[in-house]
Amino acid sequence: MTDLNDDYSGEYPICVSGLTNAFGEHLIHEDLDLKVRKGEVLGVVGGSGTGKSVLMRSIIGLQTPSSGEIEVLGRNMMEPEDEDDIDIRSRWGVLFQGGALFSTLTVGENVEVPLKQFYPEISDQLRGEIARFKVRLSGLPDEAAFKFPSELSGGMKKRAGLARALALDPELLFLDEPTAGLDPIGAAAFDNLTRELKETLGLTVFLITHDLDTLYAICDRVAVLADKKVIAVGTIPELLALDHPWIQEYFNGPRGRAALAGKNDPQLEAAAEVSAECAVAAGESDNSSTTGA
Repeated sequence: MTDLNDDYSGEYPICVSGLTNAFGEHLIHEDLDLKVRKGEVLGVVGGSGTGKSVLMRSIIGLQTPSSGEIEVLGRNMMEPEDEDDIDIRSRWGVLFQGGALFSTLTVGENVEVPLKQFYPEISDQLRGEIARFKVRLSGLPDEAAFKFPSELSGGMKKRAGLARALALDPELLFLDEPTAGLDPIGAAAFDNLTRELKETLGLTVFLITHDLDTLYAICDRVAVLADKKVIAVGTIPELLALDHPWIQEYFNGPRGRAALAGKNDPQLEAAAEVSAECAVAAGESDNSSTTGA
């Protein structure tokens, strides 16, 4: 891995070294290294099949690597968990693609699932109040807590999944393609929400995305997956200084140039902020009665 700025001397809540992942003879990652800085929004990009989601799943223990070391919040994830340890999983939240909500539970009940798992002693009343607070924190109206996933629009499902990811007041937040399938207004609103939550709650965010607007809007650094490794980590200007063909094609292609133009245009940036605010307001007033996507 090439860290394009190694002056950082703070904490690394996520450290991956020498990671190898393979499915049979198909090698996904080979000797992959990555360090995530505390309090940053790290965007993770790469072409299809480079293993972005596999990397995230390896970090949170859903995928067993062939070899390597993974340390999360000071704990070696490759070692069996000690029964006396506080479950490390309670210290992070995950938003999977599509929200991954339980279809037979309401939004509020979905948010209560991790609370029941890790804090079974909490009363039903308190657990419900916490769930409704997390629903509001995600930008959804109060009544959304009583709706089923099938009654939500695509953007509302993303926010419901985010509410569940925030249920345990995590230190780390993992987001897998959170703006995929959203219209530009909805995507901008979700980006703004992510940045606000990161700053307000002191989160470290591991963000997988293809959305160039998201990278420019909220990511402090970007990690590029290619050639079975993280080939570089840095700010977008630092990455643009590299001559790797995939990096140049990705950031200097038509969509990359459009995203950069939007980032540098104060009027467009202001319009995006207004659109995001309008999207949240519309969700509060209209989406309470909207069904479907």
